[in-house]
Amino acid sequence: MDPFKKTYEFAASAGALEGYVYRRKDMDMDALPNWVGNLKTAYGLLPREVLGSVQHFIDQTLGRASKSLILALGENHELVTMLNSMIKGPLPRSPDDFQKGKWFQM
Repeated sequence: MDPFKKTYEFAASAGALEGYVYRRKDMDMDALPNWVGNLKTAYGLLPREVLGSVQHFIDQTLGRASKSLILALGENHELVTMLNSMIKGPLPRSPDDFQKGKWFQM
């Protein structure tokens, strides 16, 4: 699969996860491990040059998802740990930490 398709599919799944877990307490715990595991696998398949360009955005999207999961499941939950392994920069302050002007950071 070409790097553009890999990147799009990863980003779409990461964004969907962020929206699904946003401040939510009634998550489908049967689906989440597969979802996060598939994201981890897809992350590992992204080319290094792609990650160099988009890691900041991954940090923000998965960071907000992580913060939502921390609120619901606790900081030491395995899903939080798995998400955090894909985050290379600082975590957002909260699930509500949306940066303005993100398109201008490209």
